[in-house]
Amino acid sequence: MVIRQIYSHKKAYLDLLLLGDEQEDMIDRYLDQGELFVLETNGTAAAECVVTQVGGGIYEIKNIAVSPPYQRRGFGRALVDFLIRHYPDCTALWVGTGESPATLDFYHALGFREFRRVKDFFLQNYDHPILEGGVQLKDMVYLKREGPASS
Repeated sequence: MVIRQIYSHKKAYLDLLLLGDEQEDMIDRYLDQGELFVLETNGTAAAECVVTQVGGGIYEIKNIAVSPPYQRRGFGRALVDFLIRHYPDCTALWVGTGESPATLDFYHALGFREFRRVKDFFLQNYDHPILEGGVQLKDMVYLKREGPASS
């Protein structure tokens, strides 16, 4: 397993990016300003994440996804752990996500806690209903995890 940063031709990973955010124009809003990291195993891109800097040592995961054949193997956790190490000035790592129980459970297991909601975000910003795990996403739930520089 190798994690590497992608500096150019980020759209080459669109198939993976669309797993984490299924509307391309939404991805376009953050992809160029974000840092893209790809986790490869046996030469195959198995997972990705896009991170932006909010400021003051706060970083936000804008997109994270693991290709279905590689899910439930710890690759999502490996990416989050990598980010915490990659940004030594990180005071907090944020992520905004929908109210899917499986997704929230994933982040809670990694030490993330809810700190804010944006009501009806998915209803107002996507051109079609977003369903995840049989749940229609409505509110954006923001979670945070303290970073190494928070002490």
